[in-house]
Amino acid sequence: MKKLGHLNRDIARVLACLGHTDSIVIADCGLPVPPGVECIDVSLALGEPGFARVLDTVLADMACERALFASECHSHNPAVSALAAALPAQGIATEFVSHEAFKQHCRQARAVIRTGDATPYANVILYAGVIF
Repeated sequence: MKKLGHLNRDIARVLACLGHTDSIVIADCGLPVPPGVECIDVSLALGEPGFARVLDTVLADMACERALFASECHSHNPAVSALAAALPAQGIATEFVSHEAFKQHCRQARAVIRTGDATPYANVILYAGVIF
């Protein structure tokens, strides 16, 4: 049995398979999952688990160099905007695009981790860095 990192076997598997610049999405419960992209649904109930909790646990187990958010989070979800603003201090570059462009970027993701979050624009695409 694993002692460290993600206990969710699907998340652990996807993180272990990531190469430099591969991407994964952490999504609220409403973001559409593109056809052909794996969906790892960790939602338990409306709001659980929340976006911030899942983001924290994934970043604790992933080398991440860049994060992409929908620019609409600035005006519609101050909590997500604040999380994005804190990432550069962790060495993670942040970028913002329109929500429509964000959904297009999701098509290249290895997987979408769907949370129970029900707040608007609680979504991020994380791009893998390297550990050396």
